[in-house]
This record gives sequence, C-alpha cells and structure tokens, in this order.
Amino acid sequence: MKISDIQVYPVSRGPGRGNLCFVVVDTDEGVYGVGEVGLTGRELAIVGAVEHLKPVLLGQDPFRTEHLWQVMYRGGFFPAKHLMASAISGVDIALWDIKGKALGVPVYTLLGGLARDKVVCYPHTGAGDSRDPQSLVEACLRAKEESWKFVRFSVGYADNVLEPRRAVLDTIRRFRAVREAVGDEIEIVFDVHTRLDLPDALWLCEEVKPFRPFFMEDPLRSEDPESYRMLRLRTTVPLAAGEQFSSKWEFRALIENEWIDYARTDLCIVGGLTEAKKIAGWCETHHIKMAVHNPLGPVSTAACLHFNLSCPNVGVQEQPAKPGMVLTDVVLNQPEWADGYLLPPQRPGLGIAFDREAAKRHPAQMSERTHLRRADGSFTNW
Repeated sequence: MKISDIQVYPVSRGPGRGNLCFVVVDTDEGVYGVGEVGLTGRELAIVGAVEHLKPVLLGQDPFRTEHLWQVMYRGGFFPAKHLMASAISGVDIALWDIKGKALGVPVYTLLGGLARDKVVCYPHTGAGDSRDPQSLVEACLRAKEESWKFVRFSVGYADNVLEPRRAVLDTIRRFRAVREAVGDEIEIVFDVHTRLDLPDALWLCEEVKPFRPFFMEDPLRSEDPESYRMLRLRTTVPLAAGEQFSSKWEFRALIENEWIDYARTDLCIVGGLTEAKKIAGWCETHHIKMAVHNPLGPVSTAACLHFNLSCPNVGVQEQPAKPGMVLTDVVLNQPEWADGYLLPPQRPGLGIAFDREAAKRHPAQMSERTHLRRADGSFTNW
C-alpha cells in the first residue's frame, strides 16, 4: 500500500461559525484516511503547507507513521512550528485512520486497546463570553439537565473590550453563582484563554479557590512557559495549559517541573496522534493528566476519543456540544454520546466516513477571529 494523493478540504461550519479544515489521504489500494487541522482561521496557509508536504509523502508506505512524522517535522530543516505542525497533525491522524481501516480494527486498538470504557467530556456553556451571571447560570443548569458532568465558561468581555480587573471581579461573581446553582457534584472548568497577566491571573486563581474549579485553563500566555513557575509557586488551584503548543518540546518545562496538573494537548496542532502519545507517556511519569483541547469538528472529536480511550492518564475531553450537531452530511458516523460520556466506536479506523462532495458544498468563508482591546485601546488576547 502506498500514498497516492493528499487533499485539503476547508469547510464552513455555517454562517458566523467559522471554518473547519480536513485532510484526506488516499492510497493506491482505495483505502483513505481523514484528519483535521487545528489552526483554524488560517486555512489558506494550511493548503499551502500540505502542498509542501506532498512530494515527500506520495509513494510512501502509510503504515510508517513514526518515520513519516519525523520526515515531515524535520525535513524542511527548520523544525515545524504551529503552521506546519498543524498540517502534519491532519496528515498523521489520517494515516492512523488508514492503518485501522486496512487492519479492520479501531484506532484505539492500535494505540494499546481500551484503557477505559468511556470518556467523560465537558461542554461549552454560557452565552459566549458574556459577563452576565444569570445567562451563564441558566446555560449551566441546562447542561446539568442534559446529563453533562461538567460546565465550562471563560473570562468575559463586552463590546470587544476586556479590562483585566473588571474581568476578574465579574468572574468571581459568576463562579459563585454557578457553584451555588449546580451544586457540588458538577465540575467547573474555567478558561482564562491567555487573557490575563500574572498578577491578575494569580488574584483570580486565589479568589475562586473556594468554588473548587476542576482546573484553571491557560491562565497565562503560552509564549513563555517559564512564567508558570511563579504562578505554580503561589497557588494550589489545579492548572491546565498547552493548547497552543505545537510539539512535545514546548511542553518540556511544564511537565518536567510539574507546573501544570492537566496537559491541554491539541491533537490537531501538536503533531497528531503520534506526538500526542509521547506527551501523554511523559505526563504520566509526572502525575499530569490529559485534558485534550477539542474546540473543532467531528474528525478531531473522533481522534481525541480514540486517544483518550487508550490513554491511562485522562482527566476529561473538551467537547463543545454533543456529536452530530455539525456537518453531519460531510462527516458520517460521528461518535456516540450518552450521559456525559463519549462511547467507544466499533468501526475500523476512526470509525467515521468523509463525504468529499458534501464538503465541497460547504466552502470555507475567510474570516478573522475576534480582536479584543483594553480600555486604553491597546491590543489584548482573545
């Protein structure tokens, strides 16, 4: 079996909902695999990145996932970073899909078999990033009624302005309201989304400690992992980080120094299943659990599910909504959800099918992510 073609399918989720980006790898035996790319909003660049990878992949054995990963990551002399690593991720996931289909087994079987019977997930709750406690409470109560075991919300802003101290005070009020509403049995995941600097992030972590967050995600910007040293020394709240990292090397300081409790690995950015398994094993030796970053589409969901089913050190999987809510005509046989958990697929590979003609009916619409500013007009992270 040899790789015969690779195609990229940038697809719109729907009006105002952004894009998803899929990679399909074909073989000369008619078996194909599908992957997903995590660097949303930069689809044109991903198309170009995959075109650069094609010459070194065509004619190769798709079963050589480790070798091909090394060639893709290191073959351009300059180590792959976010753009190239995201393209590699889509290809790598597709190659694992091919292997599972060719052998007639689910991908989790190739990754070591079932380490658990199901994977607990958390949804995205709340009215976007609204600062309104009441709308957030209502959304969290709906999630509880739907049998989710977690709720999740983020630092709020209004009119594209985020002023840190106001945001922290708003967040404390919202935390209190949510905990009082959902009770003790529901876990709370909170996403700072890299929007705060160290003093405000530390203040927030300490103030919400009485409300028992499951973890505080990305409390600081990702460019300088060393900044987590001081935060870890000054708070005992569980910390999660890593969704913007594009390789195991970027995780090194956080893992080796045990500055985080949960690794927010994004399979569609970090280098696919091949790299994510290495990070998970490394984390296990430091008692760090995996909390995969999955704000994407159904292919990412499937890949994360197989990864988590086979991984011993899993905390929770991000799952914005129940499967089967987006692009059901493009990605068929999406994973099954029940009572707050994703269930193991029985079909070979990732267990999904990809309709290329349907994908073409949903062409991507180029758009820019939200840009936030502070009260003085300076730029700040979304």
